Amino acid sequence: MTGRAKALRSNVAVATATWGRLPRTARDGLKELTTRYAISVALGDVQFIDGRWYVTHSGLLRIANRHRCCGIRVVRLAKLCDPATKHWVFRAIVYNSTMSQGFVGYGDADPSNVSSMVQGAEMRVAETRAVNRALRKAYGIGLCSVEELGSLPSPNPAHNREQAPKPQPQNGSNNGQPRLRDRLCLLIRQQNLDPTLVKAYAADFCGTETLSGASRDLVDSFITHIAASAKENRDGLVCKLNSYAQRSEVKQ
Repeated sequence: MTGRAKALRSNVAVATATWGRLPRTARDGLKELTTRYAISVALGDVQFIDGRWYVTHSGLLRIANRHRCCGIRVVRLAKLCDPATKHWVFRAIVYNSTMSQGFVGYGDADPSNVSSMVQGAEMRVAETRAVNRALRKAYGIGLCSVEELGSLPSPNPAHNREQAPKPQPQNGSNNGQPRLRDRLCLLIRQQNLDPTLVKAYAADFCGTETLSGASRDLVDSFITHIAASAKENRDGLVCKLNSYAQRSEVKQ
């Protein structure tokens, strides 16, 4: 088996374990991304949200590193920024070779266009968005990046057509809101948390043996709780999560 074939097989396996069975179009897209950009699902280079692939900031940086990026210059556009309203605008220039004149990308952020999970960090979000857009231009990457989303995308609504109500899945949504599983995955990636420990903490928080056995309301409450914990005291949250690793070792 060739290196590319092994990489694709690994990516499909990790993606299926993370997001469930992938549709044919998603598998084909993952194959293209693996072949063209050598992305790694295990390393968090991409996210699969509402049937679409999104590249991550870390994934873009790894692609740039593999292509020997010569540098990234980021500047805050002070005239367009307003600290009082937490509105920030940055310009990033990516130099993909020593002869490059640079690829420019702009990023803006304020409380109205960032996820509630990262409110209070608008300046960093704006800078990341600018860098992501510049990197995507420099290396011809046609995927939107996760960090550029104001919130997780939702399916397009039906065209004014009356439909019978559908049962709401435990960790999903049919009202235009992000699925709980996707919200939790995004939070885990943004805060660089251990998914296994987060699930153990979630099950304990919800009072169930496993996270899958918890009700939607309990899972929603847990996500709100852990997002607030990460924002207020991430180190304390990591210590809390590590306690579940110790419990697992004791059981063994």
